[in-house]
Amino acid sequence: MNTLRHHYPEYAIEAAGLGIFMISASVVTAALELPTSPIRQAIADPLLRRFLIGVAMGLTAIAIIYSPWGKRSGAHINPAVTLTFWRLKKIQTWDACFYIAAQCMGGLTGLWLASILLGGAIADPSVNYIVTIPGREGELAAFLAELAISFGLMTVVLNVSNHMRISQFTGICVGILVATYITFEAPISGMSMNPARTLASALPAQIWQAIWLYFIAPPLGMLLAAEVYLRQGRKKRQSELCCKLCPNSETPCISPVCCQQGCGKILKLFCFLISGESL
Repeated sequence: MNTLRHHYPEYAIEAAGLGIFMISASVVTAALELPTSPIRQAIADPLLRRFLIGVAMGLTAIAIIYSPWGKRSGAHINPAVTLTFWRLKKIQTWDACFYIAAQCMGGLTGLWLASILLGGAIADPSVNYIVTIPGREGELAAFLAELAISFGLMTVVLNVSNHMRISQFTGICVGILVATYITFEAPISGMSMNPARTLASALPAQIWQAIWLYFIAPPLGMLLAAEVYLRQGRKKRQSELCCKLCPNSETPCISPVCCQQGCGKILKLFCFLISGESL
């Protein structure tokens, strides 16, 4: 198949990206939540621990997005993101299917590797395979929270990535939102925003509580954000939409109609520090 032959590097990157994210989430959560961890014993405040987890995961997301790999595939690492760009006609159907399949496999592989690294600690109730389940407020609150944070993230992505002067900051905005959501929203729904991320935790943990809402709310929220964006007087500017979280002209673009925006001079040093490559 031509699609697979031409774009398999992007699919592999998507798998690796979510795999890395899951490993990072598992290790950071174990370090900050496992009762035997010295860090957990030193930090009693759960809000502060969530803040530190959020910062770590926000930085992980930023590193993936601005890495050479992330700049090539677009660093979706989330089926909801891919579905939204497919709806906006910035990624073809077969590419979207392979992206989503790769993301699911990458998430599962990442958690499997994390379980090898952490051993029995990953099954400890304080870590519990980093599953996402509704909090005390219940399933409806979790659904609405997932819908809201997914809508908010995609709204920011679309509005920032499609302005040449600030498109370079898209990945940083994503990282800040991830950190903020984990800090404040996680007690409501576990802060997923990502069906593949939830599946990767649910399968080894065999915890399927309210799994439906994590498959429905994030894609719905992001698709709603896309519809709002298109109806805000921007229909004539649809060609500007880019399916990368770090729009750039340095790498091939999987989009059939790529805007070829640059990643911007302001972040040259930042990207160099993360990727080790000069721009």
